[in-house]
Amino acid sequence: MTLPRRAQPFGRRSLASAWLAASVAVLGMSLVAQSADPALTASSAATPASAVQPAAQPAGNPLDVSLVVSGLTQPVFVTNAGDSRLFVIERTGRIRIVRKEAGNWTIKSTFLNLATKITDAGSEQGLLGLAFPPDYATSGRFYVNYTDRSGDTVVAEYRRMKAWKADPNSERVLLRINQPFPNHNGGWLGFDGATSWLYIATGDGGSGGDPGNRAQNKNVLLGKILRIKPRDPDGSGPKHYGIPSDNPFVGKYGRDEVLAFGLRNPWRNSFDPTTGDMWLGDVGQESYEEIDHVSSARGRNFGWNKVEGFHRYPSGDLCTSSCKTLPVAEYHHDSGRCSITGGYVSRRDGAALNGQYIFGDFCTGEIWHVPTTFDGGSLPTPRNTALQLSSFGIGQDLSIYAADLGGAIYRVDGT
Repeated sequence: MTLPRRAQPFGRRSLASAWLAASVAVLGMSLVAQSADPALTASSAATPASAVQPAAQPAGNPLDVSLVVSGLTQPVFVTNAGDSRLFVIERTGRIRIVRKEAGNWTIKSTFLNLATKITDAGSEQGLLGLAFPPDYATSGRFYVNYTDRSGDTVVAEYRRMKAWKADPNSERVLLRINQPFPNHNGGWLGFDGATSWLYIATGDGGSGGDPGNRAQNKNVLLGKILRIKPRDPDGSGPKHYGIPSDNPFVGKYGRDEVLAFGLRNPWRNSFDPTTGDMWLGDVGQESYEEIDHVSSARGRNFGWNKVEGFHRYPSGDLCTSSCKTLPVAEYHHDSGRCSITGGYVSRRDGAALNGQYIFGDFCTGEIWHVPTTFDGGSLPTPRNTALQLSSFGIGQDLSIYAADLGGAIYRVDGT
């Protein structure tokens, strides 16, 4: 995969590894059509880097991060299944269980290995998403999002075999989505905490600028937030999932699965554990990264490919009318910034950052926090790290974690 033009800040950071540079594209920031440049291609055989030591900061910064565990291979998400364990997905196909034993976090086991089912040849492909429903403890069902051997998106259900192991033969495919290009695959899955409905984030299908206008087309599943009832509705019948009756395009023009549209590559998203509000980190194109915050995403048009951040695309002019749903925050691709990593609202009682939304940038490793009431204006000074922030995640106790694509998981101290 060709290194995106806007990933050139890596060169100024003197990163010698070609794999490290190519891995930027895992967050969906490719601007150009793909080409076969082997010097800039991510390899699935890459060896995980040693845990990065975060850049020195003044003591007491609530955005300080502390190492939880290293020795992972390209971790791109961390979550929990309703207990104290952490489940980490590696882009190369494994779900790893991390557990605290005798005061130390360790990699306990491989919960599921999908390496033979996926392709990670393109650095935005692979095992990309994982979600446990509210009833996981009793149902044993969970959901994954991966790129299959044909380069298409698969959303599938699996079942737990025992506490530390899933049944690799239990796959039930819910959705297959054709991907016209190997970038902008999206990949996030989530539950809102109030229902058993599954939310699925899809990118616009790739290349640059959404040449097929897929994000604005309500009859395709790309560039969207989808919402479905994931349980098998008819046993051996033809249906693989159900549709919530209040999805906005049921009985109207558009696919029944579509909840919201006009997104470029909503790589990482979340729901506020207290209010249920949805927060989206939509990766930008030429110039701007954006954070969207809505009480409900139902029927929302987030504007891509007509708007990027607060600006018209491709002119860059400030959008002042017919702007669709504008973000609450944006930042420009200066100082080496290139790709937003959406995060979580901190809600742990007693946490220094309780009530703050946490997010970061993949290329610079900067982490910000803003209050949940934030609605435009300048962002505060970020906390600088040396991490490749591929994702944030949340534990059962509502602590927020950061995944470093180089091979480690960290805890954000003030959460």
